[in-house]
Amino acid sequence: MTAAENVCYTLINVPMDSEPPSEISLKNDLEKGDVKLKTEALKKVIIMILNGEKLPGLLMTIIRFVLPLQDHTIKKLLLVFWEIVPKTTPDGRLLQEMILVCDAYRKDLQHPNEFIRGSTLRFLCKLKEAELLEPLMPAIRACLEHRHSYVRRNAVLAIYTIYRNFEHLIPDAPELIHDFLVNEKDASCKRNAFMMLIHADQDRALDYLSTCIDQVQTFGDILQLVIVELIYKVCHANPSERARFIRCIYNLLQSSSPAVKYEAAGTLVTLSSAPTAIKAAAQCYIDLIIKESDNNVKLIVLDRLVELKEHPSHERVLQDLVMDILRVLSTPDLEVRKKTLQLALDLVSSRNVEELVIVLKKEVIKTNNVTEHEDTDKYRQLLVRTLHSCSVRFPDMAANVIPVLMEFLSDNNEAAAADVLEFVREAIQRFDNLRPLIVEKMLEVFHAIKSVKIYRGALWILGEYCSTKEDIQSVMTEVRRSLGEIPIVESEIKKETGELKPEEEVSVGPAQKLVTEMGTYATQSALSSSRPAKKEEDRPPLRGFLLDGDFFVAASLATTLTKIALRYVSLVQEKKKQNSFIAEAMLLMATILHLGKSSLPKKPITDDDVDRISLCLKVLSECSPLMNDIFNKECRQSLSHMLSAKLEEEKLSQKKESEKRNVTVQPDDPISFMQLTAKNEMSSKEDQFQLSLLAAMGNTQRKEAADPLASKLNKVTQLTGFSDPVYAEAYVHVNQYDIVLDVLVVNQTSDTLQNCTLELATLGDLKLVEKPSPLTLAPHDFANIKANVKVASTENGIIFGNIVYDVSGAASDRNCVVLSDIHIDIMDYIQPASCTDAEFRQMWAEFEWENKVTVNTNIIDLNEYLQHILKSTNMKCLTPEKALSGYCGFMAANLYARSIFGEDALANVSIEKPIHLGPEAPVTGHIRIRAKSQGMALSLGDKINLSQKKTSL
Repeated sequence: MTAAENVCYTLINVPMDSEPPSEISLKNDLEKGDVKLKTEALKKVIIMILNGEKLPGLLMTIIRFVLPLQDHTIKKLLLVFWEIVPKTTPDGRLLQEMILVCDAYRKDLQHPNEFIRGSTLRFLCKLKEAELLEPLMPAIRACLEHRHSYVRRNAVLAIYTIYRNFEHLIPDAPELIHDFLVNEKDASCKRNAFMMLIHADQDRALDYLSTCIDQVQTFGDILQLVIVELIYKVCHANPSERARFIRCIYNLLQSSSPAVKYEAAGTLVTLSSAPTAIKAAAQCYIDLIIKESDNNVKLIVLDRLVELKEHPSHERVLQDLVMDILRVLSTPDLEVRKKTLQLALDLVSSRNVEELVIVLKKEVIKTNNVTEHEDTDKYRQLLVRTLHSCSVRFPDMAANVIPVLMEFLSDNNEAAAADVLEFVREAIQRFDNLRPLIVEKMLEVFHAIKSVKIYRGALWILGEYCSTKEDIQSVMTEVRRSLGEIPIVESEIKKETGELKPEEEVSVGPAQKLVTEMGTYATQSALSSSRPAKKEEDRPPLRGFLLDGDFFVAASLATTLTKIALRYVSLVQEKKKQNSFIAEAMLLMATILHLGKSSLPKKPITDDDVDRISLCLKVLSECSPLMNDIFNKECRQSLSHMLSAKLEEEKLSQKKESEKRNVTVQPDDPISFMQLTAKNEMSSKEDQFQLSLLAAMGNTQRKEAADPLASKLNKVTQLTGFSDPVYAEAYVHVNQYDIVLDVLVVNQTSDTLQNCTLELATLGDLKLVEKPSPLTLAPHDFANIKANVKVASTENGIIFGNIVYDVSGAASDRNCVVLSDIHIDIMDYIQPASCTDAEFRQMWAEFEWENKVTVNTNIIDLNEYLQHILKSTNMKCLTPEKALSGYCGFMAANLYARSIFGEDALANVSIEKPIHLGPEAPVTGHIRIRAKSQGMALSLGDKINLSQKKTSL
């Protein structure tokens, strides 16, 4: 049996640079030194034994000179020493000296100091020798009646472990603990005793619970948690017991402890699917989210609510609680709000949509009054998108929502305004009855729009949907107001040279009489304000955009003017009015062209914009029916096609979601009756407590794929050769934020290898948590060494190292075997994610690290290559399926993924099929990867390079 296989509960970090002391010097210190010296010597002895040294000569010295001491530090160290020291002879019999140790511990169990009694009882939990424990049993029993709770609760633990390991030593333990539990008052002692009964004698635990089931609410939270666990286990194993205990679980939902409420709600959901139970559990979850201040807790409990919603029969119950769920929006954290809004949107129905919209409108108005915070803008965007989705699904709501949202077109935050604009565009196209309302509101806020992008969109909507003569004239008035005095070039030059007086600029008269508060007259002159400030302030918005050199908005304006002019001609019969309106539109376009060619704007007009404005001028001068059709019908049809395609895609994704959730039952499936189910069949259901424990320990049981290559063996890396004196291989187990290396070390020689140490080093963003301790390996023996590596970010990491050892009896230096490198795959940390086109473009512009990968593959089909890249990089394709379908010899797609550390990775695939090289020619092109960190961009590029070369047809 190697040192590594000895049962030991204590881990001690060992500094390796110091020289190990000799046995004689240690013996001397333990015999003749003072307490301080003895303490240091005892520490050294413990470390040497942990390193594989036997030191049999020191056992009697420690019993004679150290064991009688009453110093607390020495007593604590002795507990560690007796735990790790070998207690048996090579043939398995107990050492004679241990009788003396046993007697010393019997005295410690009767010691007046409760700390010494308690820590001795804890130590006894770790002993595995029945002969040592037998003489101590009366003293352990006596400790159950000690005045101090620390001693009593450790006595219960000691009795439990002894009963579990050596039942013959204390066969009446369950009865003893049951009696103890009935009379005990301390919460921690009751909890330990109840815990023991659950595992040792469940019937007694249930009997006790039955006697005090009405007082459960008065118990401490630690005992309540154990009671919840017991009820879950009992009802899981024996469903007929549910009726007996479900009332108790209901009562525990009212517990003062958040942990108990959370566990009770989770248990209630697994035990009963009755609507009242689901409602009570969901209500409990919602209260927890609102009352708990920790955002992580809020997110975890929200996940539980989302899980509840996944069940079709529970969804209807949750729909009634939508308004309660929306109370969570009072949390300032954006992530919590995002999840809450998504959940509310999933649960919304025609019954509660009106209330939901009222709450969301209030929230939107609140964000307007809040002092600007970076998350306020994002929250406003979330609210706008949620309202947008509600209005699309429930068209009756659109009329209530639109007036509130239109106010935000003049918002400083362009992203929120863009979302509103997108919503308005969809609403005005879909809902004919709302068009007059939307056009009216749009004209009201038009002059206040600050962003050029929003301005362009608003112009397009007005140009496309103004259908009456009055609306068309209103649009022209707004455009003239927004453009200022024309011709622009002349008026600007006059302003620069000072020929145009400020009085002429301002619409009010040269002087204005005002009445002050006291009733006297005050005269205000238009000349009082300074001219440069006036010029900046009074410049109308559209004029400002044009003078800044943004002529794309001018092209948009030209299209709008052409559309409304052509529509005006069809509405008004008078030739004079027709010509007058067209002339005004042409004058505006001409003056903008003139401005673009002059030196006044910061940037000159582009050729594209000149072409567009010239085309619009030509269309207006000719007024041909064909152009009328293109401008006034085709544009709207294109929008209609795009919106219907988008709606179809949404419906398809919703259908897929609902198909996933609907549990399909085959006609020949056997019907399972709960009352007729055998006990062993019931156990096939997963135990939630066991699952949560495994998840916390990072041992989540992943369902292995049917392919044997996807099993654990696929992750085993050979570290040394078969002919090396020490053979080593490692299984790389990736948890969320750390990697566990389970290294198997085999001694292939006929010598004993001492101080066999696995030395590891890391490259990249990896960090070794602890240094594996040295081992002693017998001839042809083997051992497992575990090493933990923390991962801080997503990039390819390398772990390398060697195994060093001494051969016993050899005088040579230490031997060393160099290990192969272990490459950590980035794919373990990357998960597919989705984002909007606008977010993708924004991130694409912000991220500074770009990696361009040239396509080098033997795949000949574009779509097949894209699917292969998606599969090998774990990314998600954001480009819709419709845009990728069809065949044109060229394909461009955007991919997106997020790492578990919250890092974003973007990729743009631009590939083509060189037709001139024949049908068998492979795909060519580039993949551009962008990320915030260099490591992410490079690692993803390496992954693509490796996977595209390995492809076989």
